[in-house]
Amino acid sequence: MKVTKHQTIYQMSFLPRIFPVNCYFIEENDGLTLIDAGMPFSFRGIISEAARIGKPIRRIVLTHAHEDHVGALDALKKELPDVIVYISDRDALLLGGDASLLPSEPNVPIRGSVPKKLTTKADVLLHDGDRIESLLAVHAPGHTPGSMAFLDTRNHILIAGDAFQTRGGIAVSGSIKPWFPFPAWATWHKPTALQSAKKLLDLHPSVLAVGHGEMLEHPSDDMIKAIRECGRE
Repeated sequence: MKVTKHQTIYQMSFLPRIFPVNCYFIEENDGLTLIDAGMPFSFRGIISEAARIGKPIRRIVLTHAHEDHVGALDALKKELPDVIVYISDRDALLLGGDASLLPSEPNVPIRGSVPKKLTTKADVLLHDGDRIESLLAVHAPGHTPGSMAFLDTRNHILIAGDAFQTRGGIAVSGSIKPWFPFPAWATWHKPTALQSAKKLLDLHPSVLAVGHGEMLEHPSDDMIKAIRECGRE
């Protein structure tokens, strides 16, 4: 596990040289908010990093319900029974193993690995504009129907989940990067992902933190480039 700190955020990257899967700690006054729960083997690293920081994990906030973002959720909830789990109201269905579409959604099958054996349910269902301590929840569908990003309102660090990737080159979810095509292969609806990417750009993030790849400072120009490339495809 590789840990990178930037202001209020710690990036925990598992398998960073092979298949980077990132989780994040956000420092709050009362402890830590964990964004995403990685793979099942991420459990020990998450717990040990919280101990090293010296603050309790108070909340687990999920960007979306693919297995590489919720893999350690059950183990964490068992270890920390009082932790509060958050996910979007839409992806709460995926968290429970239901990959069916809503009538209002594009008729495109949901892709990626949807959990089927998780027992943990969300305590709080999120909507666009909700607040979780210092974080602003931003509805950013496309990779999954209920994907969300989270903006730290103190410093404008944006945790975008898989709405963007930086591994293999920056890209909007759905745009294939040959050196790391997996987020694109797991994207539900690319046109929706493109609209979400434009929405996230309008937040003017100071740092872009993603599910796969390194954090990117002053990312606006690179985000614009990725959006333009996606629009041309």
